[in-house]
Amino acid sequence: MKSGANNSKSKRGRGAAKSPQRAETQREALREPAHPLSARRVWFFRLLLVLFPVLALGLLEIGLRLGGYGYPTGFFKEVRSEGRTFLIDNEKFSQRFFPPELARWPGSFKFDAKKPAGLRRIFIFGESAAMGDPQPAYGASRYLEVLLRERFPGEKFEVINLGITAVNSHVILPIARECAKHQGDLWIIYMGNNEMVGPFGPATVFGSSAMPLVLVKFMLAVQQTRVGQMFVSWSRHLGGKSKNTTWGGMQMFLQNQIPPADPRKETAYRNFARNLQDIVAVGLDSGARIVLNTISVNLRDCPPFASLSNQNLPAADRAQFDHLYAEGLSLEKQVSFAEATRRFEAAARIDAQFAELQFRWAASLLQLTNAVAARTHFQLACDTDALPFRADSRINELIKEVAQATAGRHLVLCDAEAALAADSPVKIAGDESFFEHVHFNFDGNYRLGLAWAEQVVGLLALPTNSAASAVWPAQARCDEDLGLTDWNREFVLQSVLRRMNSPPLSSQFNNAARLQVVQAQESVLQRRNAQPGATAQALTVLNAAIRRAPGDHFLYEGMANVLEAVGDPKNAILAYRELLKLLPHDAYASQQIGRLLGEQGQPQQGEPFLRTVTRLRPSSPDGWRELGVVLAAQEKFPDALECLRRAERLSPQDPDNVCYTGKILAKMKRRAEAIAHYRRAIQMRPDFWEAHFELASELAWENEVAESIREYLEALRINPRHAVSHVNLGVMLVRENRHAEAIQQFEQALVLDPNNAAAKDYLRQVTELRNRNK
Repeated sequence: MKSGANNSKSKRGRGAAKSPQRAETQREALREPAHPLSARRVWFFRLLLVLFPVLALGLLEIGLRLGGYGYPTGFFKEVRSEGRTFLIDNEKFSQRFFPPELARWPGSFKFDAKKPAGLRRIFIFGESAAMGDPQPAYGASRYLEVLLRERFPGEKFEVINLGITAVNSHVILPIARECAKHQGDLWIIYMGNNEMVGPFGPATVFGSSAMPLVLVKFMLAVQQTRVGQMFVSWSRHLGGKSKNTTWGGMQMFLQNQIPPADPRKETAYRNFARNLQDIVAVGLDSGARIVLNTISVNLRDCPPFASLSNQNLPAADRAQFDHLYAEGLSLEKQVSFAEATRRFEAAARIDAQFAELQFRWAASLLQLTNAVAARTHFQLACDTDALPFRADSRINELIKEVAQATAGRHLVLCDAEAALAADSPVKIAGDESFFEHVHFNFDGNYRLGLAWAEQVVGLLALPTNSAASAVWPAQARCDEDLGLTDWNREFVLQSVLRRMNSPPLSSQFNNAARLQVVQAQESVLQRRNAQPGATAQALTVLNAAIRRAPGDHFLYEGMANVLEAVGDPKNAILAYRELLKLLPHDAYASQQIGRLLGEQGQPQQGEPFLRTVTRLRPSSPDGWRELGVVLAAQEKFPDALECLRRAERLSPQDPDNVCYTGKILAKMKRRAEAIAHYRRAIQMRPDFWEAHFELASELAWENEVAESIREYLEALRINPRHAVSHVNLGVMLVRENRHAEAIQQFEQALVLDPNNAAAKDYLRQVTELRNRNK
């Protein structure tokens, strides 16, 4: 019996012992696999698992680019002209930061990719205040340009303003990185107003808010690819339609109030500080000199836009606060400022974060000539504003910290906050420098431009010998170089008034008084412009400015605006064409030319210009509306209707788009739909006389005579000088045999328009009919 063989075939339990020899054999098997290729296969398949998604994404990226999907993300685009390479603004750049329907654009510019010898190139970085809003042609950068040109005629300067409305440091950093490649001699950084409300800020309406900087950078990096752009587009679509379907200015933010102590603000401050450090580092590494600015805001005359109470107060404390605050307001109205300040101070001991309390307290202190204490509380009112559209004290502290950390011969701090305050009678910046909260008026822009110019002299080592003027040119001289006539001033004030009549500015408690001041300024300009010779004088100023600076595209825009206002559209078109010669990609000039050609009975010639606008700025409702108008004039009604539908979708609250859509529907004989649109336009804007007029005309076609008469009467109540309404109303009155009233309407039409052939003919016919009936 071979016990060894029998034992080898026996079964072992879980805990059976192994022989040393067999254990060693198993260890060897583990060290050296029986199938060497299997490990390589595993490695290969693992590699495929990694490479396949990368390869798939790469192929998808290539396919999307070849298919024309997405948009270029660079700030600059290269164009060739006259054998040279120029850089122009990329109209698509902001789509990484804003939803497409809310896209923002820089002002149009064009400069040599290779800087000419002897030229000093200056880049301006910032938001709307740096851009020069509400009219960049008269912004601080423009005053800087003419100040340098006038004082240093032997030097060549190129000032390129890169400011964009509603952006913040997250947007400005990639712009700065691109500018570092383009030979800037000097960078001027004026930013900080939009850190809370701009992209990724805690009060933003443009998407994700208060994100850590690492996530912001990741999102922006992803969107540099077409695949990333596609995924972001899908996520927006799946997330539902935004309540902001078109640009609505400050009014868009009304529901995004944030408490003063909201922890998300700290995230925004950290992000701002890091972005600003990076911008400064990029600029210095590029060899540029830097003027870093603190931010000046309207402290004295701009109350906070929203105030939030401390929600943790006990009911008794809340009642006491309300009582003290109400008493303070009452005493303020009674001009008892000393007593009012005591009530406000007592109320602040209960709830100091209520922003309007701080502002009222400051205003009362100022009335008591205690400007030092008043400034403290004006600043607190800004710092606690629940709609933070202004740079607060923390932003300016961070700017100063960055300046101190990097100060040297290549960077200087321009304390714009202090400089603008110094120009105030009470040393607190207010309406002497601002139109509203942060945007400078003409005087403020000159002051800021002058502060910049003084820094430029030292940083660029400009010659101050006898060849240069000993002093800076006065503001009046700069205004002439900028073509700033009374007509152009009036246009700017009109845009300011529209802004002040809309929330949140219209909701500020002192808005009526401030509005009255601007209206008075506008009235003075209107009277001046009505004087004999005023138009000729304005055109003389503009022509002289163009002779001094024939390459200044802003001057042609100013000229065109004046010519159109005085009823000379043909020469206005010529001025816009000159602008387009300098900036062939300028969407504004193309839109104005297309619109004016349509109004001059040349819609076919205007159409290409407006198609250019819709290609450059597909999110602009104005471009689609104007294109629809010229297409309708060519009887291309289906295409025109589609354009107006797009304008309506982009700006659903704009009654102009609704009314224009109604007009096209009427021309297509879809009268019921047209009437519905006119009624909706009137509901949106009851004083929309043109909608009343168009509705009356459609009702006449439907033989609704009485209702048609009512609508014509309403149109004439709003706009009594519309001769055609008088004529049409007269026709309706004839249909009701009200001949005497009809004759009055025809006669009034001829007073307004003596050459109105229809009014003459109807008046003759109705007069003869009445005489026969006698």
